[in-house]
Amino acid sequence: MLNDDYTPMEFVVMVLQEHFHHGIDAATQIMLKIHHEGRAVCGVYTRDVAATKVELVLAAARRAAHPLQCTMEVA
Repeated sequence: MLNDDYTPMEFVVMVLQEHFHHGIDAATQIMLKIHHEGRAVCGVYTRDVAATKVELVLAAARRAAHPLQCTMEVA
């Protein structure tokens, strides 16, 4: 997930909890890493699962009118 100056931190935490199944503490730590470092890994998945999660996150951000970006990287 990538940082931007507009998406509320609370929304990022909610996305991390709902779509990546992180608890509140882990979601908050990942959100802070995104905020301070510009990006963070939300999870490691197979290609198909990762692609689906990216689409779900982007759709949730669009519905909420936030510019949040989520990408998939292949290792």
